[in-house]
Amino acid sequence: MNILILGSGGREHALAWKTAQSKQVDKLYIAPGNAGTALVGSNVNLAVNDFEKIGNFAVGNQVELIIVGPEDPLVKGIYDYFKQTPGLQHIPVIGPSKEGAQLEGSKDFAKAFMKRNNIPTAAYFSVTPDKLEQGISFLGTLKPPYVLKADGLAAGKGVLILQEPEEARSELRQMLDGKFGEASKKVVIEEYLSGIELSAFVVTDGITYKMLPEAKDYKRIGEGDKGPNTGGMGAVSPVPFATADFMKKVEDRIIKPTIEGIRKERIDYQGFIFFGLMNCKGDPYVIEYNARLGDPESEVILPRLQSDIVDLYVAVAGKTLHNARVSIDPRAVTTVMLASGGYPGDYEKGREITGLDKVSGSIIFHAGTKIADGRTVTNGGRVIAVSSVGNTFREALAVSNKNAAIISFDKKYYRRDIGFDL
Repeated sequence: MNILILGSGGREHALAWKTAQSKQVDKLYIAPGNAGTALVGSNVNLAVNDFEKIGNFAVGNQVELIIVGPEDPLVKGIYDYFKQTPGLQHIPVIGPSKEGAQLEGSKDFAKAFMKRNNIPTAAYFSVTPDKLEQGISFLGTLKPPYVLKADGLAAGKGVLILQEPEEARSELRQMLDGKFGEASKKVVIEEYLSGIELSAFVVTDGITYKMLPEAKDYKRIGEGDKGPNTGGMGAVSPVPFATADFMKKVEDRIIKPTIEGIRKERIDYQGFIFFGLMNCKGDPYVIEYNARLGDPESEVILPRLQSDIVDLYVAVAGKTLHNARVSIDPRAVTTVMLASGGYPGDYEKGREITGLDKVSGSIIFHAGTKIADGRTVTNGGRVIAVSSVGNTFREALAVSNKNAAIISFDKKYYRRDIGFDL
């Protein structure tokens, strides 16, 4: 079977690494890929949103399955493009339809879906410019901190958590005036939920689902969870406080109603769902949905997946997921992300990466890398994820930190305290 994975980050390298282990794979392509994906498959110079060129490549190279890593092509409708375009309809796309991807692409759509399906989430009010005064009134009913979310995709920057009411009112006006472009033409004001976050994941064929391992990621740049948010500086799986009782609540109150809602509302959804959750005194609430796997969570959950992932892809595409079996390694995985100096602000690219050949006992997932003149160089803010397996996450962390110190590039930065709060 020839398979094409779309994307270029750590999540896509993890997907490619896991997919390449299947004996069912003849050729594995990654578009556009990175220096790491080139080690397990063939990189292809295609933009993830150029659906026509992706379709032409798929036909020309007998691609039988497409796995979509990032959210943008899903929200823009790549699933629908393949389903509706003559000559492409026989190629399954693992990822939701454009409507299904609105669970991530529109905060308002997701909140309304949760409300209709009685899924626990924070109280909210959606504001457009003509409802500004009602939005300001709703802010007045909340206690600080105040949460403002751009309705659309804003490259991870569209969420503000503010302490002062006047600042919240001012930021609301600025967002509606285009602070985050089209993404904040509508803004969702949310009640602040206090607790500890974790992420749950399922794969679904739109009828049934299979649970994947849960994870907890660390967004802040600085140790001790200080500094600005990033795309994620590390992750652990399993999550110690996510006991069997807690995860049963997650499944019964959140996952089952979500899949039932998708089915009841006839949303075409064949792919992964990421549940961003808050544990509020032992009860789970949904903060957000993502229509794909997370990053860096993929780098801890996929090493724990013992099943053949291609079997899952095929079962999703054929709507036979109820027959599939998922086997999970009970051991822990911790990943540590190596970032470019200055990230998440300004940073330089093109710095040579050395020491990768000296790593032992860890799995190296490339995120922001590329090959230039035969050298592996930095090509993003988050550069390399170092994942390790251990009997506990602390044991795994020790190995990841040891290897993180071995890998070298100019102005390298990483957190050494992933999981310390647990």
